[in-house]
Amino acid sequence: EDRPPLSRSLLLGIQHYLTMIGANIAVPLILITALGGDAMPASAQAKFIGTFFVVSGVATLAQTTLGNRYPIVQGAPFSMLAPAIAIVTAAPMLEGMAGWEAKLLFLQGAIITAGGAEVIIGYLGLVGKIREYLSPVVVAPVVALIGLSLFSTGDITSATNNWYLLGVTLLLIVVFSQYLDRVSRVFDLYPVLLGIVGAWLLAAVGSWFGLVPSGDPAAIDFTELTAEQLVYVPHPFQWGMPQFELSFAIGMFAGVLASIIESFADYHAVARISGVGAPSKRRINHGIGMEGLANVFAGLMGTGGSTSYSENIGAIGLTGVASRFVVQIGAVAMLIVGVIPVFGRVIATIPGPIVGGLYIAMFGQIVAVGLSNLKYVDLDSSRNLFIIGIALFAGMAIPAYVGNVDAAAASMDAVDSGYALLRTGLTDVPLVGSVLGTEIVSRTIYIIAGVHMAVGGIVAFVLDNTVPGTREERGLVAWEEMTESDDEFSSAVERASDRLGRERPPFSGD
Repeated sequence: EDRPPLSRSLLLGIQHYLTMIGANIAVPLILITALGGDAMPASAQAKFIGTFFVVSGVATLAQTTLGNRYPIVQGAPFSMLAPAIAIVTAAPMLEGMAGWEAKLLFLQGAIITAGGAEVIIGYLGLVGKIREYLSPVVVAPVVALIGLSLFSTGDITSATNNWYLLGVTLLLIVVFSQYLDRVSRVFDLYPVLLGIVGAWLLAAVGSWFGLVPSGDPAAIDFTELTAEQLVYVPHPFQWGMPQFELSFAIGMFAGVLASIIESFADYHAVARISGVGAPSKRRINHGIGMEGLANVFAGLMGTGGSTSYSENIGAIGLTGVASRFVVQIGAVAMLIVGVIPVFGRVIATIPGPIVGGLYIAMFGQIVAVGLSNLKYVDLDSSRNLFIIGIALFAGMAIPAYVGNVDAAAASMDAVDSGYALLRTGLTDVPLVGSVLGTEIVSRTIYIIAGVHMAVGGIVAFVLDNTVPGTREERGLVAWEEMTESDDEFSSAVERASDRLGRERPPFSGD
């Protein structure tokens, strides 16, 4: 509830924005490639990327104000990327329209439909009901997998990466946040911002004077700082009327299910790292419902969806600033960048190695936050150790298998729909194929099996609720004591009603 001074909040908000730009730019760039790459005009690409930031800003403001009211940023989801690529790959052409535009319209229709289903799931309370069966034995590995799942991102592990710049970025963040935080409040509050700016200046000087070769990942191309338009305001239906196809909607719904599981873990992570009780059923339901509304909005605007962002949870851990107001300032920064293309161009010059160094600091925090939930669990119990270990291992191994199957199929030109597992995995096994029966089920399993948090969560959930164990052993007794009650969370409608009740004078009878 804290509201730091506006000047301080502005810098803290920009810092939040900078922690999420890597992922929020990566998703539209991947989709642009799937839509045809150069077939999409440069001006359309700039508008497409800008729209992602506008949607993120609006969704973040909605979530922090009307949704679960956690200081959590909303952005473009990787969990919905696999079905999105499949849809734009398989979408038919429309007469009188460029191929990339037609593909985008079918993607919009799928996201709108799947988002509508998420709204129903959220506000009917279906996700919150599962909350009763979750113990720290389940939540700990799921939250930890949020961070572990991104250790292999290209910005960190690429063979051609510039490890000098990555190391400098990480070193600066560590020094500012852990060694100099007691020297000055500036280092304590802005370690990420200072680390990014310092590393970017180093890369900029090296690029300007030719010390960094043009093809190096650390190089900055200053010619990209131009923009065709000074201002462009994205709006609904800017690409045309969405097209609806049932099979595409069902495929996207699988991505939404994976997104829900990821967001569920994010809610617990941000509560834990902010020093408040675990989320109640009501708060979870309102959060998921609002994410569904944000997905519908994203579909109308023509982007790839919206979900909660783990990156910013790590920023809260580094700075200790969990102010909702600060995150809302960051959302305003997203809106400004989205409508003024030249700002987006400047942000886009941040080299990948800087993003990689940022990820190591951010996601390392989230792994630690997830594991810290185990303090409520009896770690002398072999039952608990078995469940936690197998959930973490399965959560890393099975998505890696799915990715390898996908890569192998692609190398053999076997992928025409983006769902490689349909051809080379499940449906090629007679027993499994006969049991599954439909391509839709296979698609759903393929998408969910590729999400680390979903796999680890499902394994831990099933084992924890079937393997015998006492409530004290599982940590449920301690967990219930620190979980907020439903009465502690009030919706926007209830808060508005309370304000009206306080402002309205009592009826005197005259």
